[in-house]
Amino acid sequence: MSEITRRSLLAAAAMSPFMLDYRILDPHVHVWKHDSKYPFAEGAHPPERDATPDMLLELMKANGVAKTVIIQVIHYRYDNSYLADVLKRYPKTFQGVCRVDPLDPAAPDHLSKHTAEGFRGVRLSPAANASGDWFRGPLMPPLWKRCSELKVPMTVLAPITRMPEVATLLEALPDLTVVIDHMADCPVNQPAELEKLIALKRYPNVFVKISHTWSISKQPYPWLDAQEFVKRLHQAYGPQRLMWATDWPIVEGVSTYAKALSVVRDDMKFLNADDLHWMLSKTIERVWPFPE
Repeated sequence: MSEITRRSLLAAAAMSPFMLDYRILDPHVHVWKHDSKYPFAEGAHPPERDATPDMLLELMKANGVAKTVIIQVIHYRYDNSYLADVLKRYPKTFQGVCRVDPLDPAAPDHLSKHTAEGFRGVRLSPAANASGDWFRGPLMPPLWKRCSELKVPMTVLAPITRMPEVATLLEALPDLTVVIDHMADCPVNQPAELEKLIALKRYPNVFVKISHTWSISKQPYPWLDAQEFVKRLHQAYGPQRLMWATDWPIVEGVSTYAKALSVVRDDMKFLNADDLHWMLSKTIERVWPFPE
């Protein structure tokens, strides 16, 4: 591809997402609704506002996003019924990632049940402190093994300090697809720590969401300090194993859905047109294939 052609494609992408010759997919959003039919978990503190699929669909349409992966929100904890119903209503538009209780020995069977219901993967979110030490406990290998047998992705929301524990679990399951959320939220003022995430590149089925530039940054849009992490991950993993994401509606506490897209599509100047095709679309299709 000539430099002139590359610049033309990037300029077209900057003008409008609708001018791209591929569909943009968002691999990370949440939905919830204040509804007695779907009670929140005991002790949960959801926002007063709703985050419904209809609200999400409006944002997707306005920004040229064709399909979305919805991650079970923590407000419901391990009751995936609201998201299950959303997936039934919009089977061609959304895919879902469930949660299971990592402290329950029956978690592998719960994952099998949710997979049979149509969920495509599970999310685990161990904390950095001792309350998350179950992540290196005896209940993890059976759950990860079941995930591998079901051929669904394991999605991990964990701090950068737990990335070596991901490696330990992957040693026994080299074929398991693992997606690391939000660049492991590596603090922007601790750049050396990112090497813990980069070290996972030796496992060919590890993918990284380059979301949360807006969250970890200490600067205004386009969050150039956090973009330095994206550059390093791009050099390590290549675009075929990186994916953008909005993390809607959490992003709205700091920025907007539109800027979560534009920062990657328009303002990561080190990315070329082929990089964008992968990171906005093809990488996500590798992990969560969508119907046409």
